[in-house]
Amino acid sequence: MHNESWDDLRFLLAVADAGSVNAAARKLGVNHATVLRRLAAFEARHGMMIFDRSAQGHRLRPGFEPVVAALRQIDGAVSAVDRLLAGRGARVRGAVRITSTDTFCTAVLPPVLAAIATREPDLEFELLCSNAHLDLSRMDAEIAVRPAPALPEGLSGEIAAELGFVAVEAASGAAPDWLGYKGTLAATVAGRWVTAYLDTTGGRPKMLGDSFLVLRDMASAGMGRTVIPACLAGPGSGLRRLDLLPAPLTVPIWVACHEDLSHVPRIRTVMRAVRKALRDRRDWLLTGDDAP
Repeated sequence: MHNESWDDLRFLLAVADAGSVNAAARKLGVNHATVLRRLAAFEARHGMMIFDRSAQGHRLRPGFEPVVAALRQIDGAVSAVDRLLAGRGARVRGAVRITSTDTFCTAVLPPVLAAIATREPDLEFELLCSNAHLDLSRMDAEIAVRPAPALPEGLSGEIAAELGFVAVEAASGAAPDWLGYKGTLAATVAGRWVTAYLDTTGGRPKMLGDSFLVLRDMASAGMGRTVIPACLAGPGSGLRRLDLLPAPLTVPIWVACHEDLSHVPRIRTVMRAVRKALRDRRDWLLTGDDAP
């Protein structure tokens, strides 16, 4: 039996979870040649092939599912140790990794974090932009700022404000075509409303986008109507609002972390400051009026 380090095993788990070497490399932050080399060395040491290779990627061979299940347990334990050790420091200093959507990473959070950095010069920030939910249990990020109906299990947080949505088209006028949603945006309150509206009217989106920022720019270019966060449709956006929504369309904005990190001083300090900043901007986030 070989003694395996976790650093070796995590490459195997990343390929199993991602389904391809390239996707695993992106997840691990290394190049694909490194993943191939580590995977080949692991299989050579054990004298067995773990994956079937094809043009579609790497598929786990039958019988190895329990191995990957055990690796996931190890991964969870290692991540738990990392989180608990992160809580041992008492000073408000060090790096804080924050994940949020592209809307918040561009239009909302930069001035908020700049103000916090001025008050807390020993803090550093990593702002990770993703419309998909990163795994806070694995320390992909430490704080999540997310518009969502509810928090996933294992996270601890509070609602800081509400994000409002508006229907828009180009200020210069546009054809009555609709812009629809791809990816994670299809499951948002805006995506579901547009889908239901088009189902009722018998229409279909002319074009699609997977980012509210992209949809905003497509709409302002006259490519069609859509529904976006109100804070993106203010003066200077090149948009005019349409009276189409029968009731306010909103979603809570959560500031959250993994429950094991909720008492870490730097995490607690940043979460409290971000919540206050969002509450100070609640009217703008809800209606798009009175920009901060």
